[in-house]
Amino acid sequence: MKATLFTFFVLLILINCSNPSREGQASGSEDADSVSANQVLYDQVMDIHDEVMPKMEDIYSLKKKLQDQIQSTPTLTSEERQQLEKRIANLDSVGNMMMDWMHQFSPLPDSVGQEEAREYLESEMEKIRKVREAMLGIIASEKGSN
Repeated sequence: MKATLFTFFVLLILINCSNPSREGQASGSEDADSVSANQVLYDQVMDIHDEVMPKMEDIYSLKKKLQDQIQSTPTLTSEERQQLEKRIANLDSVGNMMMDWMHQFSPLPDSVGQEEAREYLESEMEKIRKVREAMLGIIASEKGSN
């Protein structure tokens, strides 16, 4: 049941993320070049998000595999169990990084100046790159552990 709910949740997020609004378009007096540059930056941020969002399913699958291993191996030592639980916590932490970034990310309204928009998008680019690095790193680490 949990797997079905999680899959539904991930699919819902994927559907919502597949059509991002493109706020921050040029208004009459704004410099078209900075608007265009900000749109490119926004698109790059969203491209990274779109690249790693499907990896949430990998993280969930790896977590489920570790949980199943704990449940199906009653002979685990306390230390082995703690190691598996630590790996699960690490997967949760990285998954939460993505969810937190998505909840905090907000395209800026048209009323925000282009310089402020650029600074915000650069900051978000750094954050989503860290999320990508963490997600890809933990997935590679977990797949290497098996």
